[in-house]
Amino acid sequence: KLLQQEINSGSPKKMGCTIHLKKNLPMGGGIGGGSSNAATTLVVLNKLWNCQLNEQALAKLGLSLGADVPIFIYGKTAFAEGVGEKLSPTTLADTCYLVVFPNCHVSTAEIFTHPDLPRNTAKIDFSEYQFANTRNDCQKLVCERHVDVAKTLHWLLEYAPSRMTGTGACIFAIFEHRKEALKVQALLPNEMTSFIANGVNLSPLHNQIQSHV
Repeated sequence: KLLQQEINSGSPKKMGCTIHLKKNLPMGGGIGGGSSNAATTLVVLNKLWNCQLNEQALAKLGLSLGADVPIFIYGKTAFAEGVGEKLSPTTLADTCYLVVFPNCHVSTAEIFTHPDLPRNTAKIDFSEYQFANTRNDCQKLVCERHVDVAKTLHWLLEYAPSRMTGTGACIFAIFEHRKEALKVQALLPNEMTSFIANGVNLSPLHNQIQSHV
């Protein structure tokens, strides 16, 4: 509807679509599932409807839907600043991630508005960025309020560098090789849901869009 309003202003032409969404990523997992769905919809309909909006225009629309929608529209590895709309391109080495969902839902709005959330963290200089020297400001608060998140994080830290994603509830562990991630995944308690994802520097969505140009 947002894209319709943008392209139909002052024009009687009405574009439409029917969308069937199969959710694979957990709700309330803090891994941008809803935001990536929104970004994919904007990018694909921009092409199907021949809107001819550039990346910057789409990202501006996406920002009104969510702070992390622009980076999914951008579709490439980047360092994000501001509320998520200021993106600096970068390239990361091949990495494998084990993502574990502790089967609990964390409300983003509740965490962002909580009085105990740190709000005075110094800005990170991207040129000096190192994962080990950073932290997730939401992690301590979420772990205090959701024991399953805290247990999952503690468990994964025994095997690899690990951290909570976004406002939670998912925890990711970093591995150089997929076989290492598979070994740890096989040890997970039965009640934990998990998947393994390879880090990529270009979104599969953009690969598909480019292949249909």
